[in-house]
Amino acid sequence: MRVIRDRPRTVDIDDFLAQPLFAHLATASDEGPRESPVWFLWEDGAVWIIASHVTDTFAHRIDRDARCAIGVVDFDRSIGLVQHVGLRGRATVEPFDAGRACRLLARYLGHDESAWDERFQATLSNPKHDVLIRFVPETVVARDQSYERRNDGVRW
Repeated sequence: MRVIRDRPRTVDIDDFLAQPLFAHLATASDEGPRESPVWFLWEDGAVWIIASHVTDTFAHRIDRDARCAIGVVDFDRSIGLVQHVGLRGRATVEPFDAGRACRLLARYLGHDESAWDERFQATLSNPKHDVLIRFVPETVVARDQSYERRNDGVRW
């Protein structure tokens, strides 16, 4: 994995990707690029995403063309936080792994599975149409573009 550090301020990739942020997965299709907001798990040098062959189309696109890009942004205008990690690489469709899927879901839903919405519980208990997407980055851009917030009376 090649990390591009072309700005004075960068983001620690492991710390940043450990946060429960939304990722945006970009895949190729015959009709042009497609983008899917997804939850993810950064583990073992890869981004892992749960996909359903019934409700998600990105797994089928990855089967046809493994080239992908993923963007993750943390933004809080109240404090001027703007951090971004962009990843380019290839993905594969992997068999469902309930342990990895549970770790992924717990990042966003908490560790008490009994409190999860039924659809997430069902993902673990009956994953007959589910798979995992394993995205391995070839290049990564990690930037901290935060700014100083000034109280100038401007309303958002």
